Amino acid sequence: MKIRQQDLKVVVIGGGTGLSTMLKGIKKYTSHITAVVTVSDNGGGSGKLRQEMGMIPPGDIRNCLVALANTEPIMERLLQHRFKEGGLCGQSFGNLFLAALTEITGSFEEAVKVTSNVLAITGKVLPVTYEDVHLEAIFEDGEKVIGETQIVDYGKDKLLDINEIWLEPRNPKPAEEVMTAIEEADLIIFGPGSLYTSIISNLLVEKVTEQIAKSKADKIYVANVMTQPGETTHLSLEDHVTVLENYVGKSTINVVIANNASIPEKYLKQYNDDGAKVLKVDEEHEVWTRIQRIDAPLVSINEKKGLVRHDSMKLAQCIFESALTKIT
Repeated sequence: MKIRQQDLKVVVIGGGTGLSTMLKGIKKYTSHITAVVTVSDNGGGSGKLRQEMGMIPPGDIRNCLVALANTEPIMERLLQHRFKEGGLCGQSFGNLFLAALTEITGSFEEAVKVTSNVLAITGKVLPVTYEDVHLEAIFEDGEKVIGETQIVDYGKDKLLDINEIWLEPRNPKPAEEVMTAIEEADLIIFGPGSLYTSIISNLLVEKVTEQIAKSKADKIYVANVMTQPGETTHLSLEDHVTVLENYVGKSTINVVIANNASIPEKYLKQYNDDGAKVLKVDEEHEVWTRIQRIDAPLVSINEKKGLVRHDSMKLAQCIFESALTKIT
């Protein structure tokens, strides 16, 4: 029996702004959403709370909770508010809210549940693991770099690619709810987001890739619009897919979604100056003989800040009205 769209159980795997952007759109199509979020961030306000309080970095979790929220807009603005002065300068109120709830309830897990209820979110937001983990990587020059922020900074400074990446401690235990969600999923979506530090960092958790491989769910990879300096500087779209397949298996991904909208030169220039390029596609690559690719205009540009991002609703429409139709 064909599952109704609104009953589809969807698991999204990633982190950063890409994941939360996508969640805003897909919650319009189904309420059965589980966001599986990386917890290796060690920079910014999240990194500071992690260091000072020994808690899981809350930033990506907070962004996903706000994206799935069904409450007064003022609550969303409150949780995303960043202090501009004093000792809290740069820190997000939402991060502090989760930190306070962690102390009050006794665990980060309970803090997320309470916040989910307060915001009346659609679906669930889960850290991939509740263990204290750090990313480590070896670059093509043989240099070992410890810490998510340090990895990106080193790659950007040296213009080098990552040869190997892992979590320390190795193979941390996954959150039980994550494994259950993957097992029960009808659709698993990877990205959009940083290839190594947002997506693959989730796949380095013990048995997550095995659970994904066993799942009968359809699997979609949403590619980034641009390369990321320090992480995917020299990679094409096909390189992204190949790297991801090294972790999830060569026959796992059914569909890749890629942007084909052109980006005005004035916005491209600032990205190019920073070392980012539009993701290149090789139509003749062997990847496309076994994986379907959907090209669609998916870009949204924040003209004030000059930021190029996915459009939440266009991406959700592409997933549910184009990709799923092709798979089935």
